[in-house]
Amino acid sequence: MKRLRVGSRGSKLALWQAEHIRERLARECGAETEIVVIKTSGDNFQSAPVAEIGGKGIFIKEIEDALLDGRVDLAVHSMKDVPTATPRGLCFPAVTKREDPRDCLVSRRGETLEKLPHGARIGTSSLRRQSQLRYFRADLQVVELRGNVDTRLRKLEAGEFDAIVVAKAGLDRLGFSDKITEVLAQEIILSAVGQGALAIEARERDESLREALSAFDDGETRAAVTAERALLAELEGGCQVPLGAWGRIENGALRLDARVLAADGSECIERSAAGPPGNGEEIGWRLARELLDAGADRLLRLAGRSIGGI
Repeated sequence: MKRLRVGSRGSKLALWQAEHIRERLARECGAETEIVVIKTSGDNFQSAPVAEIGGKGIFIKEIEDALLDGRVDLAVHSMKDVPTATPRGLCFPAVTKREDPRDCLVSRRGETLEKLPHGARIGTSSLRRQSQLRYFRADLQVVELRGNVDTRLRKLEAGEFDAIVVAKAGLDRLGFSDKITEVLAQEIILSAVGQGALAIEARERDESLREALSAFDDGETRAAVTAERALLAELEGGCQVPLGAWGRIENGALRLDARVLAADGSECIERSAAGPPGNGEEIGWRLARELLDAGADRLLRLAGRSIGGI
């Protein structure tokens, strides 16, 4: 196998993820690799709210361009950053075993979410998290917070926030698990689509590489993520949608929970569906239609998304 170029963003977390796959390629395939850092639109505008940058795939588009024009041979992404539509000529031969998909709270004084003082300032860039935090506690001041994990922790320590909410998997991967004050139950904040899973992207025409990478694929994770992404696609949402979803295998069946909220946290619609693990797309589509029938289209329109041409 030729020396492989692995495309990645330049943040510490992205480089950890790319290095993790690079080590597996060396250990399990005997492949020589190098990591090629590519700056994305999301990296170029770190101070702006995600919704203002615009477009889907702001954290991976430039990496996919590098794949298509041959500058890299494969790419490693956080699955939650990957849009539901894949460019022609690219594919995902592997979705690796999912880490803990939950969010967690890091608070400056060690308070849990329930114990934070009235009006406490909580930082997060995610509309999904913002809406669920407001639904759980309407008194909280939920404030926009962009930047990589180090930046967010530094702003918390500097006193800009009383607490921040971030993905547990990211802190675990970077060795910051000891900073976690509380792991937030899915009943409080439902995960983002694909959260905790890594996606490896390659060119469709590179059959031998695709075959090698397929050994890294985790069937249960792919089934769960397939259902979540089908739900997201049916709702025509991007990464900035007040939607939480969690798919997993329970007792041999694929179960999918989903929640759509008003951006201000004033309303919440929740539904669940289950079925055979091989029917992930159908489960996701069915649950999306149930949510829409229950009024989720109105909440998503209020958040700036049109659903089904409405």
